[in-house]
Amino acid sequence: MITHTAFFGDGEKTFAFTHELLLELERKTGHGIFALFTRVQTRQASFADMAETIRIGLIGGGATPAEAAALINTYAVARPLGESLAVALGILSTLFFGPDEPEADPQSDLRQAAASGDLSAAVNEALNRVAA
Repeated sequence: MITHTAFFGDGEKTFAFTHELLLELERKTGHGIFALFTRVQTRQASFADMAETIRIGLIGGGATPAEAAALINTYAVARPLGESLAVALGILSTLFFGPDEPEADPQSDLRQAAASGDLSAAVNEALNRVAA
């Protein structure tokens, strides 16, 4: 199961969807998942589209339905819509494209080779970078 982690409300939350929860999201919003993603991505979504994406994603991430509803009522209702939009878009983007990979540190291999005390490995890594 693909998960998305984002700050929502009072801390970092995990969002995920099982097949059944995806069907529930489509039922609650009245849109297929592709149409829902397009609506959110192009800022044509309703508040319900965003709130249901977040609420059902929270349930998939381990929150009880009551906890998820309380979080929506506290941190989505009467808050700037952009906050909910950013969370919903992050959830749906991860669902479609997978989680973002952390950017690799370009110096990591060189540092690792140098830290190992293997001078030839450090020199080879540095030469590979120059050649690339």
